[in-house]
Amino acid sequence: MNVAFLFPGQGSQSVGMGRDLFDNFPIAKQVFEEASDALSINMARLCFEGPESELTRTENTQPAVLTTSVAALRVFEAESGIRPKVAAGHSLGEYSALVAAGAIELKDAVRLVRDRGRFMQEAAPEGEGTMAAVIGMEAEAVEEIAASVSAETKRVVVPANYNSPDQIVISGHTDAVKAAVACAREKGAKRAIFLNVSAPFHSPLMKPAAERLAKKLAEATFREVTIPVVANVDANSYRSPEKARELLERQVYSPVLWTQSMAKLKEFEIELAFEIGPGKVLTGLLMKIDREIQCFPVGDVGDVKKAVSMRV
Repeated sequence: MNVAFLFPGQGSQSVGMGRDLFDNFPIAKQVFEEASDALSINMARLCFEGPESELTRTENTQPAVLTTSVAALRVFEAESGIRPKVAAGHSLGEYSALVAAGAIELKDAVRLVRDRGRFMQEAAPEGEGTMAAVIGMEAEAVEEIAASVSAETKRVVVPANYNSPDQIVISGHTDAVKAAVACAREKGAKRAIFLNVSAPFHSPLMKPAAERLAKKLAEATFREVTIPVVANVDANSYRSPEKARELLERQVYSPVLWTQSMAKLKEFEIELAFEIGPGKVLTGLLMKIDREIQCFPVGDVGDVKKAVSMRV
């Protein structure tokens, strides 16, 4: 059976994530210790005890989610022996996918995403940018609304995440996003919800962050991947270190093409996917995108036992 590994991004974090893996598997404990050494912070304490206000700071959230995802990955690999045919990750999760594919070491990945989080936060002054999820409206309609509002206001608002066929996240200047949300509601969106984020991620306002991150990416050691990774930026798979650096830089200010990335799994004849890391967001999204591919979360000991018992 052809299997894909999927890795969650920011928003999947919760205080306590990864604790039972840490307590029950030495290999998971090793991952947390490696990340802690790389960043000179107690990653276990941050993930297990928070407080939530500290965990949800972008520069902390990103390495915390990555560390928890890689801990779950290492446990699942050891317990199941399963190797995927392809990997993908949602935004931040693409770094976890690259660790899974052998393209980058954990210690380098956590340093990169901590810098990524800090650069993204600093790219837009607090309150200047935001994001909102538009639900129950086709992508083309959301794109038209964003383009119209941008043209009228001379402010930035763009599609940022194509999460599923009827869930598009928009991002940009706060006033422009508010105007686009009002327009979407008027034009029949089922819901339009402002997200609890501190910056307009995956919008052109993040280009200064991408420029700063590019320097860090150039310094980091990347290797040829052992399995293909599907990129957020163009929903194509890639293998080379040069391509990885280019795509990760562009990813900061480009939309996450998640719906298109999941469609790409068909080319690999994927029948089963595992969402490896905290939360179950990607499992829910894949059900909306393609019901022919079964997806199971692997985020705690119970999930691991259930997944291993499937004997893929």
